[in-house]
Amino acid sequence: MAASVFASELYSRLFPTGDAGRLFSDSAEVRAMLLVEGALAKVQGEMGLIPVESAAFIHRASMEIPLDPGGLAQATGTNGVTVPGLVAAFRKALEAPEHAQYVHWGATSQDISDTAQMLRLRQFLALLETNLRKTLHQLGLLAHTHADLPMPGRTYGQHATPITFGATAAHWGAPLLDLLTDLPALRDGVLWVSLSGAAGTGAAFGPRAAELRAEFAKALNLKDPQRTWHADRGPILALCGWLTRLCAALGKMAEDTILLTQTGISEVTLGASGGSSTMPQKQNPVQPSAIVALARQAIGLNAILQDAGLHRQDRDGAAWFTEWLTLPQLCLSAASALEQATTITATLTPNPAAMSSALSGTLDLIHAEALSFRLAEHLPRPEAQAAIKTLCKQAIAENTPLSDLARAAYPDLTLDDVFDPAHQTGQAPAEARAFAAATQNLIS
Repeated sequence: MAASVFASELYSRLFPTGDAGRLFSDSAEVRAMLLVEGALAKVQGEMGLIPVESAAFIHRASMEIPLDPGGLAQATGTNGVTVPGLVAAFRKALEAPEHAQYVHWGATSQDISDTAQMLRLRQFLALLETNLRKTLHQLGLLAHTHADLPMPGRTYGQHATPITFGATAAHWGAPLLDLLTDLPALRDGVLWVSLSGAAGTGAAFGPRAAELRAEFAKALNLKDPQRTWHADRGPILALCGWLTRLCAALGKMAEDTILLTQTGISEVTLGASGGSSTMPQKQNPVQPSAIVALARQAIGLNAILQDAGLHRQDRDGAAWFTEWLTLPQLCLSAASALEQATTITATLTPNPAAMSSALSGTLDLIHAEALSFRLAEHLPRPEAQAAIKTLCKQAIAENTPLSDLARAAYPDLTLDDVFDPAHQTGQAPAEARAFAAATQNLIS
């Protein structure tokens, strides 16, 4: 088994990450850190903190000079962080000692590493938003098209009362819509620069430290947190929480899809399915199963990251390393789950015949609640419930539809609508249409 399925030649098609995978590579990390060093020098030059000529030279070189991540490995292993080796290699590559001395002026490794991470996370969230909008749009189409299509509602794995497939799609999508709504606030509360120096005091920057951080944030189009956050991992934890909610919502949809495609139910059909090495009849729900696995991984990784948010003193190497080990995997789990959900929702189709058969094939017992409420119009509610419960037991014992027994027992009651699924879906069609309307304009 590969150490990471996302980078594996064997498993990458089972757990695809799309363009997000490129953001969590050594080359992407090094490139982002160089851009941060260049932006820092540019702003410091504009503020007169370092020579303007040196600032311009460093900024231009940060966008042009490539550094081999492999060449930084030894220094990273020794120092426990990439930045010292990167700064040394960058200064050497500049071949201009008079300018190179101003690289990384006053910053600490964590400032560069955390800010570079935020540059990549900004791109990552943009990619997720695109796929999230696609998935919501496709769920909205399903909700609109099938708003009135009755199907069994199920609780504890048992038939409950009729709902509609459109409402099911809406219920899958509602938490995703909440997540999309939360994105602007998440970006404001997460995508921060870090520029606080060795122990978080900004002492090396002098009295203009706060001004420098603000200008640094503007240069990179990130937020100025207006404080030090070296040992406060709140932004990371907030992001992890959002990603875990995303995976949980997608995992719920995938779990339902697996159940709805299983033999004996077959109420939905997937656009693609997997085969067995020995059983020709198998059409396995591979993509939903992958999403469920990814959701479980995300939930576990989030627990590790929340624990790693407990830092000691002004910087905690062990907690920081734990974040490096787990955050990329959590991000890629979310990206892969959403990548597959986008495909599934574009090709998922309901099976109306199977839904209708399920509604009528259980002796009409799914309508027991509606029947009890109809009877409660003439009897106290507890008595009505008890009477219908007795009829349900009789229906099972005699293998006779509840509708036949009810009509015989209560010939004066109007019962046609009670046993018509189209009349017993409550607010499900309205919920489906409301969700469809909310997702109508999410993609151009």
